[in-house]
Amino acid sequence: MLCACSQDRNSVLKVYNWSDYIDESVIPEFEQWYEEQTGESVKVIYQTFDVNETMLSKIEKGHEDYDVVCPSDYIIERMLQSDLLLPIDRDFGDTPNYIDANLSPYIRHCFDKMLGGGKNANDYSVGYMWGTTGILYNAKYVSDEEASSWDIIRNPKFADKILIKDSARDVFSQIILYLHSEDIASGKVSMDELMLDSSDQSLAEVEAYMRQVRDLVAGWEADFGKDQMTQERAWVSLNWSGDGVWAIEEAREMGVDLRYTCPKEGFTVWFDGWVIPKFARNVKAAKYWINFMSRPDIVIRNVEVTGYVSVSGAPEVLEAFTDEEFEPIDLSYFFGPEADSVCANPVLYPDRSDIERSTQEHDWGERTPQLVEMWSRVKGESANSMTAIVLGIFFLALIGFAVYGRFFSRRSRSRRR
Repeated sequence: MLCACSQDRNSVLKVYNWSDYIDESVIPEFEQWYEEQTGESVKVIYQTFDVNETMLSKIEKGHEDYDVVCPSDYIIERMLQSDLLLPIDRDFGDTPNYIDANLSPYIRHCFDKMLGGGKNANDYSVGYMWGTTGILYNAKYVSDEEASSWDIIRNPKFADKILIKDSARDVFSQIILYLHSEDIASGKVSMDELMLDSSDQSLAEVEAYMRQVRDLVAGWEADFGKDQMTQERAWVSLNWSGDGVWAIEEAREMGVDLRYTCPKEGFTVWFDGWVIPKFARNVKAAKYWINFMSRPDIVIRNVEVTGYVSVSGAPEVLEAFTDEEFEPIDLSYFFGPEADSVCANPVLYPDRSDIERSTQEHDWGERTPQLVEMWSRVKGESANSMTAIVLGIFFLALIGFAVYGRFFSRRSRSRRR
């Protein structure tokens, strides 16, 4: 019986990914492709999660033997430092290595900078999607100049029309950049150095600033903010580029002009990537899955379905997302020298001049509880009208569920909670 179970498990690939983060039609195609490449059959068991820490908890406890999972950057760092990951072998025999052939040099550089406790993240993870943190705003009420600074969230002109992502690390990172913008400009400190600063002093600085902000905030949100912006119930939102693209497209159909920008003081980029946990039991199929997900045609399909941006720098991807609707921008940092003047959506692919003002966040490690406590204090005294509205809608939905037996909801695309 034990031998039979082992044999069955070798024919199964357990994938753990974010909700709505893949074109699910590629799953059976992978099964067929894997058999063509290896002569072995495999059945994919595909499961989803909504919070990084939920996934990590299952891996840490060893209760789940997932073969391949898709955590965010700071969780990749945490898993590396906790020895929870296996290196990803790039030997695919006669099958092309799509991973290394197509990975953007910019993404490779960013993964080089991850804190891995002496390990290089590029050896243990392969990027999947990426994006920026910025300001989503309604051009009817907010000028481009007003939206160009993070300090817009402290502007009383927009009281009760401001939404903030309920994400302590994302908010802290942007505000610490804003508070030290003069130090950055003078060379006294770098953006990368600020991302490594989890001191009590920096926490106190951000908390003091956010205490000035909170009475202006209409809501601390994880996902409902996109709808609030498209319906003009809010005008300013500290948001992620993926959600920004979704909201802009939805708003256009309603005649609402939403725009997205990365403030002048600097901003952070974020990444999600594939890893193989140390408890994986089908490592071979896992690495082939990651390779398949890096194939240009599969990349394009996943991007079109999810609305997020792939880490692939393949020429086919560049061609697929070139759009004459937009002005030419410099994407040579991402796709190579030939992409120095490309018509592309700058929300999806920031211009080189913008990306040069970016940095990346890191795991807070043992200092994480202090960050969480600070964030709880900031939000603790700020329940307001928007919060009441959202709670009211929630309870009405519960009543509707009791009466009709189901909910009707939009696809959720939030990743970094």
